[in-house]
Amino acid sequence: MGTHPGEGARGPRVVAFGGGHGLAAALAAWRQLTPDVTAVVTVADDGGSSGRIRRELPVLPPGDLRMALTALASPGEREQGLAALLQHRLGGTGGLAGHSVGNLLLTGLVELHGGDTVRALDALAELLGVSGRVLPMADVPLDLVARVEPVDREDQAQVRTIRGQVAIATTPGRVRSIRLAPPDPPVNAAVLEAIARADIVSLGPGSWYTSVLPHLLVPQLRAALAEAAAKVVVVLNLEPQPGETDGFSPEEHVTVLQAHLGGVALHSVIADADSVVDRRGLLSAVRSCGAELVLAPVADTDGAPRHDPGRLSAALASVVGRR
Repeated sequence: MGTHPGEGARGPRVVAFGGGHGLAAALAAWRQLTPDVTAVVTVADDGGSSGRIRRELPVLPPGDLRMALTALASPGEREQGLAALLQHRLGGTGGLAGHSVGNLLLTGLVELHGGDTVRALDALAELLGVSGRVLPMADVPLDLVARVEPVDREDQAQVRTIRGQVAIATTPGRVRSIRLAPPDPPVNAAVLEAIARADIVSLGPGSWYTSVLPHLLVPQLRAALAEAAAKVVVVLNLEPQPGETDGFSPEEHVTVLQAHLGGVALHSVIADADSVVDRRGLLSAVRSCGAELVLAPVADTDGAPRHDPGRLSAALASVVGRR
């Protein structure tokens, strides 16, 4: 399970930050380039199965952790079968309806390991044949607190404080700022070690305010990134997200990111060539961060607003090869 220092010749040591489908897409791309991938996953989800579990039990919300594990699962038939089971949601109308099997299994493993989420994740990763590792970005569940304004921005009195990831994502408007509760959560030593030994750290794609930026709001993570020798690579979203970044251009995503860097140096920003209207504006925003812009075809060829793992992998490979 996992590779060790000195094995980097088989591929770069990568730490991927994020959550949900965006992180899963990044992991699917990275695993084509290296077996040494550590996912550092958001733990602020308060909706659906994860929200129900975190309200009823003293555990981290398991959903994004489960998705990262299945994204890194071995391609073997047995492991893929188990991954499909973990992703399956129970039907019916009873108390278990809507729960993901993987969420329940991971929660059970945490209890078996005396509340140690990292041990539980490592145990499930071994069953799935994961060659890398999945870790939580904090050792306690987090709440997101955002200031959201209407899209028209005519009545500033309407700017509201919204608490909770689901509420933020479903409130119409633009997020103006976001903070964590608690503001300085404990971080597992394994996360800090992974960042210290990484060759590459990647951020995005994903929900900008609720999956990508929260990692930069954790003081220990931001300090570790600022001190790390790793290249920091950002993958931009293909389109704005309703309820979070309504009307945001790619360059506005970069500007918001820059405001949260706090001493973290960017190396590269990857954007889908066909999703950028103002290339000069985006290039200016990226250069103001001290980074290089990589425009590449990374969107799915079927026209859906999602990243294609193979195309994204090729773009990431071009960044890995640059010094």
